[in-house]
Amino acid sequence: MTETPLPQADRPTSTAAGHWVLARAGKRVLRPGGLKLTQQLLQRAHITAADVVEFAPGLGRTAALIIAAHPKSYRGIEKDPEAAARVARAVAPAGGTVLQAAAEASGFPSASADVVIGEAMLTMQGDKAKQEIVTEAFRLLRPGGRYAIHELALVPDEIAADRATALRQTLARVIRVNARPLTVREWCDLLTQAGFEVEGYATAPMALLQPRRNLADEGVLGVLRILRNVARDRDLRSRILEMRRVFKQHRKDLAGVAIVARVPASAAQEQKGARS
Repeated sequence: MTETPLPQADRPTSTAAGHWVLARAGKRVLRPGGLKLTQQLLQRAHITAADVVEFAPGLGRTAALIIAAHPKSYRGIEKDPEAAARVARAVAPAGGTVLQAAAEASGFPSASADVVIGEAMLTMQGDKAKQEIVTEAFRLLRPGGRYAIHELALVPDEIAADRATALRQTLARVIRVNARPLTVREWCDLLTQAGFEVEGYATAPMALLQPRRNLADEGVLGVLRILRNVARDRDLRSRILEMRRVFKQHRKDLAGVAIVARVPASAAQEQKGARS
């Protein structure tokens, strides 16, 4: 059986989005706070025996963790057709499905999920798209349902506006995506403005390309795979070293943040009445 190619496989390494460049190198955990923060997020979201929707599953690493926790159901929403095909194959044995669609327009019924999960995807959206995606998560969730996100954050909350702008511009240049991370406070505000109640959050250093984090996330064999691939490909090596320099230079300004927010019962009931 032929493996589905990586998304953006037809794009030159010099112009491909940073997360897909890392995937080409063999990296499988592409979350700013690392695998440990993702595991904490899933635990706090209570996914076991839940109807779970995942926005933008990408390579399917988190989808595999969700399936391993035995949810009642799994539905993924992935805009990229190649990524959607990869994840669909991975979750099909457990009865999971993947819809090729934009996260902000899933088409799934309202109040049909207990948990919505999204990782490292809101960061890549502009302000309007962020709001649309969060609104869609709210629509999909039942009363008391949880929205769990894992994103890149600017720190501290009091970071100067001009510095925040400069950081976003630097990140956009180096990862070839218009990345727009928020502060932790701004991420929480985005959720509460959509009607959610923030239950809690946790942060971790943004050490995506640091040796210790990679050993923890990928294991020894995974790190050896990445080093081999990078050593063989000059363009790949150049892009990864460029990203690593920027991440290291701004390590005190960046963090991974995991937030769990809940739909209040009263708000969800009012929303349901308004839509019926």
